[in-house]
Amino acid sequence: MPRRRTSLKRNRADKKRHLKNLRVKVQLKKSLKKFQALLNSKNVPEAKAFLQKLFSQLDKAAKKRVIHRATANRKKSRLAKSLTKRA
Repeated sequence: MPRRRTSLKRNRADKKRHLKNLRVKVQLKKSLKKFQALLNSKNVPEAKAFLQKLFSQLDKAAKKRVIHRATANRKKSRLAKSLTKRA
């Protein structure tokens, strides 16, 4: 257990940041699953509209450095590819 005030403060900040990042990641995973469900149900127009929202979420997560920007770009590319394959 840390003794210094700065170490205690750092622990508190780390915990807050971790919870915030976790919320963003969980929301992203839910959105990705929803998109996959739309594709599997062959609801292409709705999936296309939802894809824009998903791109925005990925970009925001990358901007906040919750995920790496290359990871966001890779996911966006693969999602777009899967949509065009189904359409």
